[in-house]
Amino acid sequence: MKIAILTSSESWFVPYAHKLAKEILADVYYNHNDIPNSYDIVFILSYFKLVPSNFLKKHKYNLVVHESDLPQGKGWAPLFWQILEGKNEITITLFEAVEKADAGDIYLQDKIILNGYELHDEIRKIQAKKTIELCKRFLAEKPQPRPQKGKSSYYPKRTPLDSKLDINKSIKEQFNLLRIVDNEHYPAFFEIDGHRYVLKIYGNTNTGG
Repeated sequence: MKIAILTSSESWFVPYAHKLAKEILADVYYNHNDIPNSYDIVFILSYFKLVPSNFLKKHKYNLVVHESDLPQGKGWAPLFWQILEGKNEITITLFEAVEKADAGDIYLQDKIILNGYELHDEIRKIQAKKTIELCKRFLAEKPQPRPQKGKSSYYPKRTPLDSKLDINKSIKEQFNLLRIVDNEHYPAFFEIDGHRYVLKIYGNTNTGG
C-alpha cells in the first residue's frame, strides 16, 4: 500500500509527520503539487492550503484530521477555539477531504481529553498523539464512511491579535487564552497608555517545595 503524508513545511506538525511516516512507511510532502504519482492513501495533516479536486481524484483516499465534532466547528484552529470556550473534552475527527473545506464523509472519531492546565506545547503533543492514533486506526480498521449530519458552524482564522490580553480582566479569567498562546510565534501581550508589552508563559516543572 502506497501512503503519503502531506503537511506544510512551516507547520508545528512536521516532526510528528516524520514520526508517523516512519511507523507506517509513508512518504512526506510539503506541497501537493510535489506529489508525482497516485497513492492509495494521502493523509493531509496540518496543511495550510486547500487542495483542488484534480489532486483528490488522483488518490483512493484523501484523509484529514480535524479537532471538532463535524459539522460543528469547521474552519481554523478548532482545538484552540474550543479551549477558549472552556472545553476540556474535544472531539477529533478523521474524514475524507473534498473540494469544499471540512465537508467530507467521516470515518473515525475520538476524544482529546485535557485537564484544563496544559499549555500550548503540551496541548500540541496531545493533539499529535491523537492524530497519529486515528491515522493508524484507519489503516488497521478500514472503517466505512458516514455523511456529516446536522448544522454547520465555523471558526475564523486566528491571528497574532487574538493573543491580546484585557488589562481589565484577571489572569484567572484569561487563563485559557494564556494556555493556547505560542510564546515564540504569537505570544500574549497587552497594551496600556499606547505601550505594548509581551508576556510569555511557562509551566513550573519543579516538584519540590
